[in-house]
Amino acid sequence: MKKILILLASLSACLMFSACGQSEAAAASAAENATLKTIFARKSVRKYTPRPVEKQTLELLVRAGMAAPSGKNVQPWSFVIVTDEAVLKKFGQSGNSSMAKDAKAAIVVCGNPSASELWMLDCSAAAQNILLAAESVGLGAVWTAGYPYPERIKLISEILGLPKETVPLNIIVIGYPAGNDQPKNKWDPAKVHYDKW
Repeated sequence: MKKILILLASLSACLMFSACGQSEAAAASAAENATLKTIFARKSVRKYTPRPVEKQTLELLVRAGMAAPSGKNVQPWSFVIVTDEAVLKKFGQSGNSSMAKDAKAAIVVCGNPSASELWMLDCSAAAQNILLAAESVGLGAVWTAGYPYPERIKLISEILGLPKETVPLNIIVIGYPAGNDQPKNKWDPAKVHYDKW
């Protein structure tokens, strides 16, 4: 009986140390994980250098957007890449997109509500991918809302000549950062619940 107890205690200790080791390894792995580093480094950047954003880089960001999940894989999104300074200045005339007038690029994420009732969710996931991709390649970006504000939707639609069935979710203003913006620590354990509220 004593041998069995010693064996059980040894086994228990091994499992405990193994679990602790795995937990420490997971934390160390997360610190080295490029995806998590990008997520935690992402911030809203509103000031940019005069350096133009390369076409292939903007297309890479849109490819990242199109890699987002989509309800029933409908993909009700479209993207307008803007590098025309006159158009960016027009965006800058709308209250929430004033930084666009000094930017070198923007991506307008658009959705088609008639294609999917989930268009806003799908396009938001695409927009988040674009923001993370921008961070990962050294660009600064900020999400400025189009939807759900009727006056902003109208202005963006008119500037870009969007089809009637297309709704601009947002303008993601993009450029090489001019400042030293820092990410915010938004972790709040009070907003986390396990198994029930």
